[in-house]
This record gives sequence, structure tokens and C-alpha cells, in this order.
Amino acid sequence: MNEATTAVASLTVENYVKTIALIADRNPPGVAVSTGALAQAMGVSPGTVTGMLKTLSEAALATYAPYEGARLTESGNRLALMVIRRHRLLELFLAKTLDMTWDEVHEEAEHMEHAVSERLIDRMEQFLGHPAVDPHGDPIPAADGSLNNPQGVPLSQCAPGANFRVIRVMDQDSAFLRYLTECGLDLNAEGVLRENRAEAGAVVCRIGGRDVALGAAAAEKVLVETR
Repeated sequence: MNEATTAVASLTVENYVKTIALIADRNPPGVAVSTGALAQAMGVSPGTVTGMLKTLSEAALATYAPYEGARLTESGNRLALMVIRRHRLLELFLAKTLDMTWDEVHEEAEHMEHAVSERLIDRMEQFLGHPAVDPHGDPIPAADGSLNNPQGVPLSQCAPGANFRVIRVMDQDSAFLRYLTECGLDLNAEGVLRENRAEAGAVVCRIGGRDVALGAAAAEKVLVETR
């Protein structure tokens, strides 16, 4: 296997373990990541995912059971957290130093996360003041692999009259993030939940002196702290 082939293989492995970890973070504790969910997230066929999961299993990075799904091993989880750490520090670095918006940094970090050295990432972390979260509120793993998830509730579950602050957005789709910006729901934005109409699948928030309506599916992806 030549160097170019090895690099592609390594990149693919890193993408898979990172994606498994991200999906597992959204699943209930202990629930395996299904091949269907992984195929959708990776944009490949379920058959391709199955073949790759067998490769990860042989490398002791994941365990895989047909009709159940995949779980990362301890070594697989360490690798995933290392890649996630790179990605989120790169996002924050791009936002802080180049004034890139939160809807721009994800794709750029995707391209860069496999190329930077751990030494450079550590220097970035030091330069940024050892930040806890990235521009979307996602927690940044520490160099030792520890990770502290921010506690929050989906905006869709808040009661009318609740004062809230946005602490995390669970979807990095550029169009979705631009929509949230238009609504005034950027990270750390504060507001009041005016209405929560479960029967209509919508919530109404008061943000910056105006009322904003948000569909339930979108509000589910916005985590807030209330007071």
C-alpha cells in the first residue's frame, strides 16, 4: 500500500469513527449506532457501511453485530475524540481569527481536520485560551480525551413563559444555521418562549424585540438553558 492509499484509508477510518461517536452522542445511552443511520450520515450505501464496520472490527476500533449496529471500542472512542477535538478547535480558530460565521466553519474544518498535527492543535487550544465549546456550542474534548457535555434542554420542550439562553445547536447544516441567525437564535442568544403549540408542531419565541416562529423539528435541535 503506497502513501497516498494509506492516507485515504486513514482518513476514511477517522471519518467513520468520528461519525459513529457523533451519532452515539445523540442516541440513548448504550444504544448501538445502526448501519442505516451511519449510511445516511456518511452518504453511502448500507452495504458500504457494513464492509467498513467489518474493517473497523478487525482493527479493534469497533464492535459490530448484524441487525443491531456498531459500538466503538475504547481505542476507537479515543481516536474519535481526537478527530472531534481537531475539528471543533479548527472551527473555533477559523471563527475567532478569520471572522468566519458559524455556518461557514464546519465544511472548512472537515477538509482540515485530517491534515493538522496534534502539536498544532495543542497550540491552537492554547492560543484560544483553552475553550470549552466550539462556535455551535459543541464541547471540545480535552487533550486527555475527557469531554464535558453542556447540560441543556431542547427549545421544543420548554414551557411558555420560560426565559432561555441558547447553549448548543445540534445540526451544523449551513442553511439551518443561517436560518437560526435570521431568527436571532445564535449561540448565547437570550429570549422568552411565548408559545409552545405541540398540536401545531411549532414554538413562538420573543427574541430581540420580535416574535419568531420555529417548527418543532428545528426547535428540537436548539438546546437551551432556562431560568
